Amino acid sequence: MIIGIDGNEANVKKRVGVSVYALNLLHYFKKQANNELRFEVFLKTNPLPELPRESPNFAYEVIKAKFLWSQFALPLRLYQKRDIDVFFSPAHYGPRFLPVPLVVTVHDLAFLYYPKEFLKKDLYQLRSWTKYSVLKAKKVIAVSRTTKKDLIKFYQLPSEKISVVYNGYEKYLQVQRSKFKLKEGDKPYILYVGTLQPRKNIVTLINAFQKINQIYPELELVIAGKKGWLYQQIFETVIDLGLENNVFFTDFITDNQLVYLYQNAFCLVMPSLYEGFGLPVLEAMSFGCPVISSFASSLPEVGGDACFYFDPENTNDLIEKILKLKNSLTMRKEMIKKGRERVKQFSWNICAEKTLKIIKDCL
Repeated sequence: MIIGIDGNEANVKKRVGVSVYALNLLHYFKKQANNELRFEVFLKTNPLPELPRESPNFAYEVIKAKFLWSQFALPLRLYQKRDIDVFFSPAHYGPRFLPVPLVVTVHDLAFLYYPKEFLKKDLYQLRSWTKYSVLKAKKVIAVSRTTKKDLIKFYQLPSEKISVVYNGYEKYLQVQRSKFKLKEGDKPYILYVGTLQPRKNIVTLINAFQKINQIYPELELVIAGKKGWLYQQIFETVIDLGLENNVFFTDFITDNQLVYLYQNAFCLVMPSLYEGFGLPVLEAMSFGCPVISSFASSLPEVGGDACFYFDPENTNDLIEKILKLKNSLTMRKEMIKKGRERVKQFSWNICAEKTLKIIKDCL
């Protein structure tokens, strides 16, 4: 059996979310490759060093094309050679005119709930290409039950066509402080991790922090993540509330730098209105950082009973949960303990093993 894979999501320098997912799957697939199970990974550009090395049964093929790579260049190549048995796309878009069964992973349908948050070009692709892919696919993988419900709701897919496979989580990293001026004795801080965009609901967090900071002026807020789109209001809110000296923006950071932030944070706040999965929840728990999360979309699925939850549209509810955590050291220790246990339920090996089984079963 030869499995074709779109490897482009993994082949980027700054990996977050879907890129992390794709890279972990490729590493697992490489370990499973043998004479009876071969993998052909298709890329737009040469593989980066972090990708698994080639082997006799795990190979890369670079298809050069400036436009419509997945819609024209890749399908043309697959039709010309017809040398794979099944194709796997780890991120929404399957090739057009595919001559073999397709398996596609859908991470979330935020673009249907919050279309104004996406550039017109990106929104068109997400709407058109995702719809084509999930309808064409023999099997669709959803990263949460929430995403599965959305797929049924918006595309009327039969339930049996969709398999829920949770993302995994493992990190073995070294702490790296060089980018930050944080050091022993610095003020405690509340942490946010994620892209800066409206559906992440960061403005609600900033408004809540402003009230908390009046009670506990030693607390600061660290917002770690790259700029997405329509992020201007986030920075304007900080200025309007006079919090320039209390809110710290990191922009994109490495995994190792992120570990330091988790290990030293008072807590992580995940205020999102919508998440397909919510990986920062698990990241924080694994490094002993208690989590306060919005009770929205898939986040309760991921956090279980190891989080404090709040209404994402209620600033006072978030303030109440932060104060509750701040005022009880015993409760904070209990949340850290529960978080470490919760993380054990998520594994990239389990995720990749289930994914590979679904792909193979398509034949």
